[in-house]
Amino acid sequence: MLSLESIRIFMRAADTGSFSAAGRSLRLSPSVISYRIQTLEEHLGCLLLTRTTRRMNLTEAGRVFYDRCLDVAASVERAEKSVETQGAAPRGTLKVTAPLSLGRRVVAPLIPAFRERHAEADVHLRLSDHLLDLVQEAVDVAVRLSQMRDSTFTLRKVADVERMLCASPAYLDAHPAPETPADLLDHSCLLLRFPGSEQFRWTLLDGDEAVTIPVAGRIDADDSDVLTEWALQGQGIVLKPVYEVAPYLADGRLVPVLPETPPTSVTLGVVYPSRKMLPNRAKTFVEMTTEALRGYVGGQLELVGKRAVR
Repeated sequence: MLSLESIRIFMRAADTGSFSAAGRSLRLSPSVISYRIQTLEEHLGCLLLTRTTRRMNLTEAGRVFYDRCLDVAASVERAEKSVETQGAAPRGTLKVTAPLSLGRRVVAPLIPAFRERHAEADVHLRLSDHLLDLVQEAVDVAVRLSQMRDSTFTLRKVADVERMLCASPAYLDAHPAPETPADLLDHSCLLLRFPGSEQFRWTLLDGDEAVTIPVAGRIDADDSDVLTEWALQGQGIVLKPVYEVAPYLADGRLVPVLPETPPTSVTLGVVYPSRKMLPNRAKTFVEMTTEALRGYVGGQLELVGKRAVR
């Protein structure tokens, strides 16, 4: 007879695409994951996963079995809820990721409050301006500020975020302010750079036309807060979400550059795996994070007389 633990291990391996990622998520060794799935395949008499050097994929039989396992998992969750007392604390481990700036200012401060309310839930927070592979990293909840393209995840939208180019008055006193997007080629642009980053190509809206400029600069970093500090110190032009630089626009330490041709906007949202069963701990954290992000972004934009678009 199949065990729920074997089903859980199989589903996590299928979701993450590797024994190693599944093992990290479940705190089991890859060899244990491999053994449990092999035992499951022997019991069922069919191959559930095909293995390559880079990733595992579901076989046709595996896909059918996975879909049935989703129903089983949902049934188990409903059974647990039927005997839980109202307001019972979420249990288990929650893996969360967020961009550095929002992570420091909004997400990290939430975690002590979350733990006070739900002491039996463990939280692992990873902050990075890199766009992590949420499946490979077995992430439960992610704050994303980007062009949302991944349809395999559910998005809880916070706001459509306007971005802008800005620089310090000192920089613009020393360098003629750009008048067209092409003029950025003659300026020091502060770039968010990391492996796979596309931030060195800035796309601006010139009327109805999107213009992409391959900007360059003498200094770059993989931390967006560092770029803000450099801009304040007169080191160059930076591309930023408006809410992130609102205090400095309000007090004049930064000023807009090319306001008539703004960068394309991005979406701020909370994403989580698209599955029928979302753990209670993840649901609770998604709600807390979404509310906190809306409050933070809205408050920052009020400093410059703007409102978030939801």
